[in-house]
Amino acid sequence: MALKKRLTAMAVMVGGLTPVELLAEEKATLGEQDWGIAAVYRMASIPFDTQSGDQTVSTFVPLMYFNNEHFFVDGLEGGAYLYASDDEKYQLNALMRLRFVDIPASEQNALQGDTFDFGAQLRYQIDPQWHLDSELMTDSDSRFHANLTVSGQYEFGDWELNPHLTARYKGADFNSEYYAFSSLTNERISAGVDINLGVSARYHVYSNLYLLGATSVTRLDNNAYNSSAIEDRYQGEVYLGFGFFNDKTKAPKSELTNKRYMRVAHGWATPSNIGDIMKFNSEKDPYNNQLTSLFYGHPLTDELFGIPLDIYFTPGIVHHWSSEVQSSATEYVAAIKAYYTIDWPTKWRFGVAEGISYIDSFTYVEHEEMKSKGYTPSNYLNYLDFSFDINVGDLLNNRDLDKVWFGYSLHHRSAIFEKASQYGRIKGGSNYNTLYVQIDF
Repeated sequence: MALKKRLTAMAVMVGGLTPVELLAEEKATLGEQDWGIAAVYRMASIPFDTQSGDQTVSTFVPLMYFNNEHFFVDGLEGGAYLYASDDEKYQLNALMRLRFVDIPASEQNALQGDTFDFGAQLRYQIDPQWHLDSELMTDSDSRFHANLTVSGQYEFGDWELNPHLTARYKGADFNSEYYAFSSLTNERISAGVDINLGVSARYHVYSNLYLLGATSVTRLDNNAYNSSAIEDRYQGEVYLGFGFFNDKTKAPKSELTNKRYMRVAHGWATPSNIGDIMKFNSEKDPYNNQLTSLFYGHPLTDELFGIPLDIYFTPGIVHHWSSEVQSSATEYVAAIKAYYTIDWPTKWRFGVAEGISYIDSFTYVEHEEMKSKGYTPSNYLNYLDFSFDINVGDLLNNRDLDKVWFGYSLHHRSAIFEKASQYGRIKGGSNYNTLYVQIDF
């Protein structure tokens, strides 16, 4: 129950708040937002003494970025701004963060090491370039750790550099679980403080395209290093990738052409994969499992590389209905979605979304696929949405319905072909064919 409450809170932090709250927060006209979407490849050394002898592990990590005066999503973390002092020196935030546990790839599905931590962050702005963060964090089983981080931000032409130094205090339960694997070895170790030093960089290539990179090294505390599971005191990591962000050479638009939206959809499960579905060869689920979803679309920009693309941050909540083979379940989604509109002979659009999905209990179609492949399923998975819709006002020649769209979307959860440790290093997921009504306002 505690885990479910924390995950529900997480959904709010990353944007999964109710439509009424979102509508109350915003003005009728929105300008261009601070946003981004990226993909990085992470490589890390393994500090543990492994039977396989693996020294490194890698993972593919999709990332989202969104920031306004109330909420933020910043790559591996997200949260809500709770309080800021009048002089903006102090800031209190609710926070969640993905934390990697670097073990051999062959063991990641069974052990499900990567996890989300939840907590609070107090930030002190030292000067325009440097700030100090103090954090108190816990995992889903109330294993606590605390971070003290000093971070800088520098810009040199097309380069942005962010150095940081973190001292992390790990409670005995946390240290024992993640560095002695006490649940497997029964070894208990005491609390300790490790140190992490690193730098991240972003290079502006052209327009909305950026290259991303980061590296850091961690020195483990004595108690962790002396546990029977650990072989190396130092652990390193490297990130390399690319992303699409606001064009830093242009001033943000004061007003966007795309408007906010609400989307209500209902869908039916299918055991077919994306390829078969796209070929109109979708197999019917024999148990007729269904979902109903509600998504909000928050406009970010209306162009990418000068091409007219309506891009949104879109949080949503999904109810999976009970059936003879499954109980009801709730799914929380946060994603970035892009629409391309064609105005011939009526207005119609193609859309695609990329994001993250959490479900509080496994659906039948997803559980059966994981079982057939011998995987341990994961509550967290990558989220994709492919859609096609048509403007109802144009279709019916009724201008009162110009803000209404009717369409089809494919609701998809998967784990990126065993390439993502944060999703349990699995292959497969679930698909639902859905019909929806979307209303702009």
